[in-house]
Amino acid sequence: MSVRRLAKDQPDSFAFSKESMKEVAFWLAKYPAERKQSGSIPLLWLAQKQEGWVSEPAIRVIAQMLDMPVIRVLEVATFYTMFQLEPVGKVAFVQLCGTTPCMLRGANDLKTVLKARIGPKNHVSADGRFSWEEVECLGACCNAPMAAINDYYYEDLTPESLGQILDDFAAGDSPKPGSYDGRLASEPKDAIRTLTDPALYDGSAAQPMTLPNAPAKASEPAG
Repeated sequence: MSVRRLAKDQPDSFAFSKESMKEVAFWLAKYPAERKQSGSIPLLWLAQKQEGWVSEPAIRVIAQMLDMPVIRVLEVATFYTMFQLEPVGKVAFVQLCGTTPCMLRGANDLKTVLKARIGPKNHVSADGRFSWEEVECLGACCNAPMAAINDYYYEDLTPESLGQILDDFAAGDSPKPGSYDGRLASEPKDAIRTLTDPALYDGSAAQPMTLPNAPAKASEPAG
């Protein structure tokens, strides 16, 4: 397991915004008062959605709100990789899948684009707007290569389509998520090649099955 540490540079303080506090109240209302520590994950997530990442002051504020030792909230934040412990791009944070299916389908070419356009992985661009990292499988192997950008999946990517997506974000647009090869969800890329015969799945080919050494069926009683 990799070691996850808090960022070296930290803000002086953290406070939930008025809008975020409404969400905090919503989530804490789901737990009995004596179980409010269960709200650590939702509150960490809300802090990240507000600031883009989870800072040490945010962890302290959440610990105080939940009557928890700070170390316990820190344990949660450092265990789950969905929590970013360093600042990320304010406009687009790209999580590029580099696991085998994506790698075989061109993830390394996408990595070249990200290096050229944003800079080294795990660093924020000079203007603070973009950052990227390489992650393990994101569960969209049928649509490889792919990346999660902010809250959405972008799939069937090429260097050209990824470059256009970055251009769109830079221009203040919201590029559509999903497949960039014209596919709907994870349907076949071209013509369907499997399950083309309805008899394979409509039950018409099913035959009665007799188990070996099965006892004979009792005869019906006389009417």
